[in-house]
Amino acid sequence: MSDEKEEIGANPTRNGIRKGIYIVPSAFTIGNILCGFYAVINAVKGYQALPDIHLATELFDNGARAIGYAVLLDNLDGRVARMTKTTSEFGVELDSIADVLSFGIAPAVLAYTWGYGSTPGLDRLGWAASFFFLICGALRLARFNVMARSPRFSHGEATPKLDKRYFVGLPIPAAAGMLAALIHFIPQPIPTYVAENAYNMSLAILIGMVFLALLMVSTIRYTSFKEFGLRSNKPFIIIPMLSLLLAGIWFYSQWVLLLLASAYVLHGPLIKLLSLLGRGRIRTVKSEERSSDE
Repeated sequence: MSDEKEEIGANPTRNGIRKGIYIVPSAFTIGNILCGFYAVINAVKGYQALPDIHLATELFDNGARAIGYAVLLDNLDGRVARMTKTTSEFGVELDSIADVLSFGIAPAVLAYTWGYGSTPGLDRLGWAASFFFLICGALRLARFNVMARSPRFSHGEATPKLDKRYFVGLPIPAAAGMLAALIHFIPQPIPTYVAENAYNMSLAILIGMVFLALLMVSTIRYTSFKEFGLRSNKPFIIIPMLSLLLAGIWFYSQWVLLLLASAYVLHGPLIKLLSLLGRGRIRTVKSEERSSDE
């Protein structure tokens, strides 16, 4: 998720700065909007192309790729704004609108048209699941904006925005990226499979969309990876890893992107689960020590 919102308070607008600089981060955001709109158009055209499997598959894959490009542009606009110190209220609002389109509406429409929308018995539930995903994504963005603009200290206590190592709840670009990676891995429309397999796959995708939506509005922490930026103190580790990652995406994009998206989505709940298990063990040990002392 773009963190331009977090920098708006730290880097106020400077008088006399060249107006042309502000166009650069906004251009990335407009590109984000273009990718989201392109994904929606391809989703509609893919839905209309059925039962032409080959054409529909190509169109849905194009839509998934567009969301992937939107994720990249969303990360770049915030970094460019911070590097050039051109954060602005206008950029913050434009970025939020772009996120709702590219990571809320576009994946919701893609999931419906590519997945469960044409599956008998799941069309209405699918409509509700896509809408639920969109609403939870919008709520996630609203909460992020409030936390980013909230005072750094409230009643003498630090607010969550101070810890920039984590996001609270699954970021909406990551949720959209998970669906895009899945469609890129299996671009063939689900309704074109055998009826029984199509129903089971559609049901699994529907449940997955609801799961992603709940993760977005949850309080589970997700790593932000902001410590691995351009100014990282471990370039000899990050640069080779980044090179391998880019090579993997170039040659095996379907597998690598799906594994990366799945690992990021699942690492939050897993860390939360391990933390709860650790606390439970500590409480058990303490209770046993107290009972032995008595």
